[in-house]
Amino acid sequence: MNTTPAKTTTPDETAAAQDAAAKDTETKDAPGTSSGAGDSATAPDDLSAQPEGDAADDGIADEDLEPDPLETARHGVGAGAAAVVSAALGVVALTGAWSGRVAAERETLIGQIKTSGGGSAAQQISEIYGDAWHTTALVNGVFAVLALLVGVVVLVRPAFGAPADRPQPAWVRAVALAGVALGVLGVLISAGMYFDLFASLPSAGTPAGG
Repeated sequence: MNTTPAKTTTPDETAAAQDAAAKDTETKDAPGTSSGAGDSATAPDDLSAQPEGDAADDGIADEDLEPDPLETARHGVGAGAAAVVSAALGVVALTGAWSGRVAAERETLIGQIKTSGGGSAAQQISEIYGDAWHTTALVNGVFAVLALLVGVVVLVRPAFGAPADRPQPAWVRAVALAGVALGVLGVLISAGMYFDLFASLPSAGTPAGG
C-alpha cells in the first residue's frame, strides 16, 4: 500500500500568502474608497454653495420687488401739479382775478370817454357799467374753462398713451375732480353774469313830465 505524504506549508509560505491576500483586498477596495471619499468631499461644497445661490437670488428678487423711493416720489408729480393748477384756476374763476378787475376798469374808462360828450342815461349805464360787468364775467369764464379743461385732461390721461406701471394716486384724482367741479360752477356763474341772468342792468327812469 502506497501512501502519499501530505504537503506541509512552512510558516514563511503562510505569511506570504496572507500578505498577497491583504494586498488583493486593498486593491479591490481602493477605487470604492476613493470615490466615496470624493463624493463626501464634494457633497458639503454643493450643499454649502446652494444656500448661497438661493440667498443671492432672493436678494436680487427683493431688490426688484422693493420700489425705488425716488421713482415713487416722481410718480404722479406732473399729474398732481396739473390737478392743483386746475383747482387753483377754479378758485380764481369764482373769486375773480386782478386781470378781470383791470379789464373792467379799462371798459369803464372807455365808457366814460364815449359818454363825456353827452349821451342818454341808458347809454351811460351800458357803456360805463354794463360793459365793465360783462368784461369781468368774460374773464372769469375764461379761467373757469381753463380749470375745467385741465382737470378733465388729468382725469382722462391714464386712458391714453402707454399704460403706467402704477395707478394714478387717489389724491391727484380728488384734486382734479375738485378743479373740474369748480370749473363747471365758474362757467355757469360767468354765463349768468354775462347774459344778465342773475341781475339785469339798471334802467334809467322816465323823466318827469316827459
